[in-house]
Amino acid sequence: MAGGGATGGAVQSETYREARTLLLLPAWVTLGLLTLAPLMIMLVYSFLTKEFRGGVIWEFSLEAYDQFFFDRGLFGDEPPKIEWTYIGIFWRSIWQAGAATILSLLIGFPTAYFIATRPEGQRALWVFLVTIPYWVNLLIRTVSMKFLLRGEGPLNDGLIGLGIISEPLGIVNTNLAVQLGLFYSYLPFMVLPIYAAVERYNFALSEAASDLYAPRWAVMRRIVIPSVKPGIIAGCILVFVPSLGSFLAPDLLGGAKTFMIGSLIEEQFKGNAGNWPFGAAASMILLTMVLILLMIFARQSRKEAA
Repeated sequence: MAGGGATGGAVQSETYREARTLLLLPAWVTLGLLTLAPLMIMLVYSFLTKEFRGGVIWEFSLEAYDQFFFDRGLFGDEPPKIEWTYIGIFWRSIWQAGAATILSLLIGFPTAYFIATRPEGQRALWVFLVTIPYWVNLLIRTVSMKFLLRGEGPLNDGLIGLGIISEPLGIVNTNLAVQLGLFYSYLPFMVLPIYAAVERYNFALSEAASDLYAPRWAVMRRIVIPSVKPGIIAGCILVFVPSLGSFLAPDLLGGAKTFMIGSLIEEQFKGNAGNWPFGAAASMILLTMVLILLMIFARQSRKEAA
């Protein structure tokens, strides 16, 4: 009997594994075709040789990575020097994405907290109001932001009409314009994860702390924020990563001084003069940097959980 029970359990376990594999198969195929395959193509292209009229020559080369990190002069016959131009673009992209993430957090956390503390029947309406502008294409929203910020736009006209300024502010083609564009583009990615975390928060903990005469800021800093920290981390990742590779906001709202890595990669695949291997190499460097940051976040989260 015992042996029969063990055999039956093993059969059920094997059947369960087979069923789970079949159920997961469509997801794995989709991920493989839409995520892994393009990444592998980009990886292969980054090690190929540039074709003069665009495209690639199927000859192995490290020239794209060498071009990114080293400057060997116009004809390639000078001693290699560090190529600060592309490194500077990467650094600008990092701090632009970081600043957009901080701004989104400063606005998104109070917004999410406000929505989560409304009566249950009102929360869906507030979430709807937050997300409805993002039903419109990102390109249209970015162009609308440029129209709003331009010298003859509604923002400057309103400030001049109120007497706050005497002449239009030059916001377009500045880092501030790019910041506002990134913030506007990805704010819901910060609000929604934090809202989900705050909604699950047990507010009895805050009430207990208040009964013990804890100040509101102490309750928020020592109880609420640590409890909803997973939502904050998720929101920061969801804003930082797409902001890092964004090219619409820098292209439409910024200028040459606000060039970001997403714009650099886009330029390499546009027209016949592009450098596909270099664009692929820059993409792989960006991907590697993002993966390293995510691994650091994951490792830190595991340490705190332990």
